[in-house]
Amino acid sequence: MPATGDGRAPGAADLPGAHDGAPVGHARKRPATTGPATAAPPMPHPRSQPVRTAHGGRHPSHLAEVGNVSAPGDGPADGGAAPLRLLVIEDDASDAQLIKAAVADSGTSIEIHWARGLDQATRLLAQASPAARRGRTRGEFGCVLLDLASPADLPHPSDASDGLEGLHELLRRAPHIPVVVLTDAAGAELGAAAVAAGAQDFLLKHDTDGPLLARALRYAVERKRADESQRRLVEAELRGQENARLQRHLLPTPLLDGAGLSFTRRYRPGRRRALLGGDFYDAVRTDDGTVHVVIGDVCGHGPDEAALGVALRIAWRTLVFAGLTGEALLTTLQHVLEHERRSDEIFATLCMLVIEPGGADTGLDSLGTGERARLYLAGHPAPLLLGRDHAPVSLPADLAGPALGLLPCHDGQAAWPAHELELRPGWRLLLYTDGLIEGRVGAGSRRLGQDGLADLIADHQSAGLTRGRLVDSAIAEVEELNGGALTDDVAVLLLERNPVQLILG
Repeated sequence: MPATGDGRAPGAADLPGAHDGAPVGHARKRPATTGPATAAPPMPHPRSQPVRTAHGGRHPSHLAEVGNVSAPGDGPADGGAAPLRLLVIEDDASDAQLIKAAVADSGTSIEIHWARGLDQATRLLAQASPAARRGRTRGEFGCVLLDLASPADLPHPSDASDGLEGLHELLRRAPHIPVVVLTDAAGAELGAAAVAAGAQDFLLKHDTDGPLLARALRYAVERKRADESQRRLVEAELRGQENARLQRHLLPTPLLDGAGLSFTRRYRPGRRRALLGGDFYDAVRTDDGTVHVVIGDVCGHGPDEAALGVALRIAWRTLVFAGLTGEALLTTLQHVLEHERRSDEIFATLCMLVIEPGGADTGLDSLGTGERARLYLAGHPAPLLLGRDHAPVSLPADLAGPALGLLPCHDGQAAWPAHELELRPGWRLLLYTDGLIEGRVGAGSRRLGQDGLADLIADHQSAGLTRGRLVDSAIAEVEELNGGALTDDVAVLLLERNPVQLILG
């Protein structure tokens, strides 16, 4: 009994549905069955006439019918999946007739397209590409049957020949289509080498009957599908690992040693598979004990906006350590944005908080004395003050200035005055970007908004959640109210007075 090219007995190689389908051509009659448990991908409806144009009119008339062999009628005889579209690359007309007879004897719905060499095969594959671009499949052909003895049609033949030149060229031109190779009995080792080089299976030409051919083709399709799934999985894992490494370097590490603060941060890009979005944040403590915190949002989505956000964050930290603060810092940061942005329509909102030294450093917390802070808003939502004795409230925004990049600085149109604050002992501030409050609530057009976020945070606080658990549960509920992941980037910072030690979350 003949075996498949990779050494399996026919029973072991049998895939579910390998014998399903109706007879093709003049095959012996078999009862139609339901569709296979593991069917090939949906294929376009077979053409009822032979494909003669692909052969350039050079084929003898008694072989023209080999160009397209399918089940009688307009569709599959079993009423299930469309027939497997098989591209046969065979330069010998008698061998092509043998393949046609084997297909007819297989009892499986297979539609044959015949090409004498790789050039003709490439033209047939190119005809299938429009369907692939429309998202039907990666190509109309489900499998390619290649005779290794056929001419390779190489544009630049190599002197070093291993007998697999045609296979290498085919895999280069059509890397996503499964390939089964044919070889003679003396070329079994060549067939095994073809499998090692990228073919899905090999068959001995004159020892292959119809059922064995059908099983080999179905096996090749399923093996290619499994290989592609495994490749995509590996690529996704590698991409995730690389993104994690890059994110650790691109997102800042707050420099708050000695500040006596708890700092919890969360960052989620809105674009799927994105590494970073246009949101940015940072927090540093300068030598005089002042704590500087910033959170911002570059308008738009994409790698350019993400790069601009990183540039603004690095520029902000540099300017802080250079001694700039307040409006002078924001004016300089706007100049950076104007020089780095790709168009004049790009702007960035920003919230900056400057906490003066005192409180924990001087022991005033124990006396009930608060800390002084200055709040600067440039078109950005005001932070929430989370008190122990009251519901969360938004800090005043009446002195907010325009977003960076909207108005010129040189004529005084852009101004960002400070709002003076007193933070009572045990204060907690939630800073965030607008992606957190622009999510929808329910199926309508209603947005969560700042008031809705304050109510949501109050509910989670009353449940006893703090720090990282509070932030994570709040983001999770916002996404649940939105009906799925948020489309905009989200950055959230929770800054808390903790006179004992710095805690990063």
